Amino acid sequence: MRRKDREITSPEAILAIIEKAKHLHLGLFDEGYPYVVPLHFGFEYTNGNLVFYVHSAKEGHKLDLIRNNPNVCVELESDVLPVSGGDIPCKYGALYGSVIGRGKAEILADDKEKTKGLELLMENQTGRSFNIDSGMTGSVEVIRITVSDFTSKARQK
Repeated sequence: MRRKDREITSPEAILAIIEKAKHLHLGLFDEGYPYVVPLHFGFEYTNGNLVFYVHSAKEGHKLDLIRNNPNVCVELESDVLPVSGGDIPCKYGALYGSVIGRGKAEILADDKEKTKGLELLMENQTGRSFNIDSGMTGSVEVIRITVSDFTSKARQK
């Protein structure tokens, strides 16, 4: 990381950035080009790994790409605010917190795991707990993204 003065290493601070994030940007391989899609997400921090859960229709381009190559990149940002530079263009910038990581995506088949993922997703998106039933899990695909290699940084002033 070039800007070591902005590096965030505390798991608590990294999780705080993720908790405030509204969307996860998922980067996939699409032949010779990257394919990035914004998604609602749920997450947990387990054994030093960030584990994200997203959902999808039962078929589509994103799922095809994951089946072809499960290596993915995730990006999340929060607390983004512009910083004015006044009359000096090079002094403009932004306050932010961000997390970027590489990992593996897996389309879940186990109903119990799908339920867990959807419950985490709904709790993260709404702040409420929901009971997810098999009718709900059967109507969507749930993708678990395990990220073991990640960095975080922030500009807070």
